[in-house]
Amino acid sequence: EVHLVESGGGLVQAGGSLTLSCTASGFGSGIAEIGWFRQAPGKGREGVSCISSSDGLVYYADSVKGRFTISKENSKNTVYLQMNNLKPEDTAVYYCNAVTPVGKYNYWGQGTQVTVSS
Repeated sequence: EVHLVESGGGLVQAGGSLTLSCTASGFGSGIAEIGWFRQAPGKGREGVSCISSSDGLVYYADSVKGRFTISKENSKNTVYLQMNNLKPEDTAVYYCNAVTPVGKYNYWGQGTQVTVSS
């Protein structure tokens, strides 16, 4: 059974930092791409950052470039999102997302709340 388990959310003041973690398990056919989405109150879910397993290419939303860094630790099947210089507009539920190489199926974690106070 596939699982994506996130951790690391919390409350932080503007300008602060948080690191989110997502540990994947049960992906027998591997993961083609893994990353983070977020959903703020009253808004749709948006892509934040992702990393390709095949070539290591990364994507960042314009709103987080220069502040967020995505990385992977393959030995632990874990992806991290280091978030620096956090802003109140970063407040959202952050979801880990993984895409399988066969069928391009999407899997989601349960979400972790990030709240940035001004």
